[in-house]
Amino acid sequence: MSDAAAAQLRRILHVIPLLGDGKEHELGDLAARVEVERETVVKDLLSVALRFDDPGGFVEGIQIYVEANRVSLVTRHFLRPMRLTASELRALDLGLAMLRAERLPEKQGAIDRARERLRQVIAKLPPTDGMSLEASTGADVSARKISVLRDALSNRRKATLLYRKADATESTQRGVSPYAIVSASGAWYLVAFCERSSGVRMFRLDRIEEITPLDESYEVPDDFALDELLASGKVYVGETLERLRVRYSPRVARWVAEREGVPLAKDGSVTVDHPFADLDWAVRHVLRYGPDAEVLQPAPVRQEIARRLDGIRVLAESLVERSSASPAAGSA
Repeated sequence: MSDAAAAQLRRILHVIPLLGDGKEHELGDLAARVEVERETVVKDLLSVALRFDDPGGFVEGIQIYVEANRVSLVTRHFLRPMRLTASELRALDLGLAMLRAERLPEKQGAIDRARERLRQVIAKLPPTDGMSLEASTGADVSARKISVLRDALSNRRKATLLYRKADATESTQRGVSPYAIVSASGAWYLVAFCERSSGVRMFRLDRIEEITPLDESYEVPDDFALDELLASGKVYVGETLERLRVRYSPRVARWVAEREGVPLAKDGSVTVDHPFADLDWAVRHVLRYGPDAEVLQPAPVRQEIARRLDGIRVLAESLVERSSASPAAGSA
């Protein structure tokens, strides 16, 4: 989508709900709301109303009336209540949970209230599929952690972390100089210079067990650039330089290639090398593509995926056995 088309879409999405009350509106007022000329508003509305490829039997859902200085809209779409299915409501709850994970604690109140209203609606629906009614992103970032780290950032004070890596059984102590707090790959991270590694590292906040502020000060290097550490929402700094190599089948390769900016192979597949700094992220990324993604390296990722899939298989077999045994138990 071009920049001009994107700007027009934003204006339309802003103006149409304003007109949804069924009343007449001054063109000048609408133009001022979206900060464009009156003629631009008229052209935007005409682009919504004028189409030349409607199929037979098409029923117009929106009627727009443009006068010299006024405009109005007639539609029932903004008046009828939303009737979402249970699955759609759960998907909406999950989306809010993901949005909450990207917000600081003081910004999470409105999202929590919206999710509570959603839960009340979901709880009244009949349990048709046995799915859980609670959505969670798995990220647990306490307000105290962020508060302490923000103080350290503001005052340019070093800190000591008690940190446990994803594949570690024990925690280690790290002396750090905080550079930034960011949300990436669906989790919150501390970007800091790590004295143990002698370089900039990313620490997942939910893996930081303790934070001890220090009196020692530090300076952020002039050449530090946060945008160079992040790309496409992925974490690009880790404890190792290992890469995650994944082959995507022709069924999904075209979209992956477009997103990653890499060419397709002759057979229509695509192979991508991802920065590998987090085992959990690697497993989640591959499993989301199901049979259309194959891990070529490293071996630990293949082994972890195999272990989790085997666990799912065992669970599924157990559920089938229980389901098969139920009728016999009921008739006895």
